[in-house]
Amino acid sequence: MTASEGVASGAGAGRSTPTGETTGAEPDGGRSDAATGAPSGTGSESDEAEARPDPAGARPDTAVAKDAGESEVSVPAEEGVRGSADDPTATSPGVVAAEPSTSPTSEAPAPAEGTASTTSTGQPDEAEPVAAPTGRQPQAASGNPLPRVLAVANQKGGVGKTTTSVNLGAALAELGYRVLVIDLDPQGNATTGLGIDARNFELSMYDVLMRDSSLEDCVEPTSMKNLFVAPATIALAGAEIELVPAFSRELKLKRAIETVIDDFDFVLIDCPPSLGLITVNALAAADEVLVPIQCEYYALEGLSQLMRNVHLVASNLNPRLDISTIVLTMYDARTKLADQVATEVRDHFGNKVCRIVIPRTVRLSEAPSFGQPITAFDPASRGAIAYRELAKEVSGGTS
Repeated sequence: MTASEGVASGAGAGRSTPTGETTGAEPDGGRSDAATGAPSGTGSESDEAEARPDPAGARPDTAVAKDAGESEVSVPAEEGVRGSADDPTATSPGVVAAEPSTSPTSEAPAPAEGTASTTSTGQPDEAEPVAAPTGRQPQAASGNPLPRVLAVANQKGGVGKTTTSVNLGAALAELGYRVLVIDLDPQGNATTGLGIDARNFELSMYDVLMRDSSLEDCVEPTSMKNLFVAPATIALAGAEIELVPAFSRELKLKRAIETVIDDFDFVLIDCPPSLGLITVNALAAADEVLVPIQCEYYALEGLSQLMRNVHLVASNLNPRLDISTIVLTMYDARTKLADQVATEVRDHFGNKVCRIVIPRTVRLSEAPSFGQPITAFDPASRGAIAYRELAKEVSGGTS
């Protein structure tokens, strides 16, 4: 062996070409950096092609196969194979691949969650569409079983109880759930907000509570699919006093809902801005309490009293009752007060506060005058988008 041959062998094995031949060793113990475009010194076409820089940068569809003691071989994915450091079946262009190993260690790793899988040809599989829930669902993704009865309550007026009941119900109906909105506010704003005229129905929630009428006969369909409403009239204002001497007065609504609960996935009870007997009926009938909180200081003052009442009802009438959801409404990003209130509520209640915040928008205020929820009145508005995301969060879906 000559001195030059000894130096070449000491520098390492020669470069393998795609045809299986071995070229002479490169000077300085290896090839030059392909990214710089410097010649490798071998003069072979494969080395020149590898040394030529790609105008678009590194090619993501090219894999490099490496073995211990061997040089790198560039394998384009479009040639029909995709090599890896651990894949013994990776071949060069023009070489027939061996049969894949059946060893458990040769299995390809599962794709990471949220990434599209690829076929053997390198083409991504089409993601399977996620179907919206239709009809009866055995259990919501959040773990709360269906049907769910939520009382939308806060004794502070003007915090968005009716707006949330109407628009959250409409957004849940869009997702395929059957939703019943029960209007317990004597003002009847949820009724008119869903396009129901007080002159077009015979029975209302007053008849259900005071005359033991069937709730099924009281329910009215709306213009939206899967969305229904049990209307209220001003007569409900007198029920607060008339319920005082009534027998089992706190459980009248609970018994009425039990007769229709199997027909719906969600029941949203729009409570009046008080802590009287009508609100107590709603809390006794519900499984959960959804509390809308306006992003202002006054909305926080009455929250402690509401929590005490919820605790009293849970202790004496409804042990399963819990404040499960708190929604921040009328959020104005231009004010520091809104941020301070939101931060204070999140610090105190933690995960019970929804990630989605309902903004203060003119379109949300205009929608009731047309008898439509915001999702039908202006589907592309900020309010409609916010309530759709809130519906996904409340139902346990992705947001």
